[in-house]
Amino acid sequence: MPSFKHRVLITLAATALAAGCGALGGWMLGRSIALRLTERNLAHSASRASAEADLRLGEAQSVMAAMRGSSFAPCSGAELTYFRALVFDAKYLKDAGRMSEGRIECSASLARPEQPLKEAEQDFTLAGGIKVYRNLALYQSEDQALIALRQGEFYVLFIPYIQPNLTPGPENYTETARDSVSGQIYRLAGDPPPDDGAPLMTDGSARLGESLYATRCSSSFSNCITAFVSIPEAMRADRIQLAMNLGLGGLAGAFLGLFCSILYRRSRSMEQQLRRAIRRDELRMVYQPIVDLATRRIVGAEALARWTDEEGFAVSPDVFIKIAEERGFVGEITRLVVRRVLHEFGEVLRARPGFHISVNVAAADLGDAGFLPMLEEALERARVPAESLVIEITESSTAVRQTAVETIHQLHRKGHSVHIDDFGTGYSSLSYLQDLSVDAIKIDKSFTQAIGTEAVTVSILPQVLNMAEALKMQVIVEGIETSLQAGHFSAQSKPILGQGWLFGRPVPAEEFLLLKEADEEVARAPSEAACEAEALCPGA
Repeated sequence: MPSFKHRVLITLAATALAAGCGALGGWMLGRSIALRLTERNLAHSASRASAEADLRLGEAQSVMAAMRGSSFAPCSGAELTYFRALVFDAKYLKDAGRMSEGRIECSASLARPEQPLKEAEQDFTLAGGIKVYRNLALYQSEDQALIALRQGEFYVLFIPYIQPNLTPGPENYTETARDSVSGQIYRLAGDPPPDDGAPLMTDGSARLGESLYATRCSSSFSNCITAFVSIPEAMRADRIQLAMNLGLGGLAGAFLGLFCSILYRRSRSMEQQLRRAIRRDELRMVYQPIVDLATRRIVGAEALARWTDEEGFAVSPDVFIKIAEERGFVGEITRLVVRRVLHEFGEVLRARPGFHISVNVAAADLGDAGFLPMLEEALERARVPAESLVIEITESSTAVRQTAVETIHQLHRKGHSVHIDDFGTGYSSLSYLQDLSVDAIKIDKSFTQAIGTEAVTVSILPQVLNMAEALKMQVIVEGIETSLQAGHFSAQSKPILGQGWLFGRPVPAEEFLLLKEADEEVARAPSEAACEAEALCPGA
């Protein structure tokens, strides 16, 4: 029979062996956890970078479209001033100008530069004939990559992506695009991946060699963003997680850590956060006044959704609405908005038949068989007439023509007014607008901001207003920030409504109602004074 001392030694040895095995198991599972967390973090980072890249390319195309509308003499002082205004108003662009046969003729920042001896050659071509130049001679920079896009004789310059906007961490990024002619893949910017055959143009996640990759490709453009990191770097970044799992010791503890960590990281993704916020009714609503420009009276408001993520950062509607549209749950946001509007303004809408709230709906809502029944049921439950709820759709959401026309006609039969939002950005034809039978157009703020400038959009405004009058459509002007802009539209013969910071920023319902009450008191004061002067008031 082993002695007590021997048994103690055996027990200690067995305990040490079990602890070692448990620690090894914990380390292995901890490493697996770290890798899984890194994969999810890469996917999240790639998605955010891809959304940012889409905004840049979309802005670049919009500015080139505006440049093509220039009525100024090529490279004249007036045209360069116009180009500078476009670049100044843009969020991502660094320069814009004209090119001819690989030479920069003039630009917003360089004016008329000295020409390099060698003509620039395009690197490749995107869909739509957009030519891509990487690091033009006049813009060469060691600090950051600069990309030029050219369409016809016009070009714009921008930075492919901005690293500080992305989630901090050990990740590297590369942006790639496919040549529309040869099909060859080109790197626009970023770090070259360490592995040959890295999945740069395939949407998804992958492990190749000692690196992890996550690629997100644009649904609108022919570019992709790839986030990647070497596994040793990922392990060094997650050494705290490894040490914790090692300390837990044993398979059970490590498995629990794996389970909890996976759930945590998944729950932190932007899509999952947004879905939770919708379920918990955590999206906020703000309301921006719509006024009659002739009287400056408030006649309505536009309802706008706002969201702050679980880390306390305000997320732009352009970003979270795009996520909801791409993932197929934007209808849930629409239902939340309708429910909140009727809850916060139901009493006001019942008491003031002439007042209305405008609600934005997405393209997916127009084709959703449940959209109209949901709207009708919500209005009936709130006892609010359909006339009090205006439906706003964007020009792009009417791309499926037959569906849009049918849904708009059904909305009209229910009593709703239908407005086209951001008019002027989608280039709708007159016949198309007539077929849609909308009640009003909301002129995009880019037209408003051109008032008082020499921008070409100013010359288009009279045509837009005449078109609206011919089609018997109400006109609502967005983005009014100055008295000059307001006066330009209030001087028109046709009554026009306006919206912008000059009349009020988007505010919560309770603040808007105070603003509405003050507006009504101002409107009542003259009529009461006239009543007393003529001794016609009751009890006079």
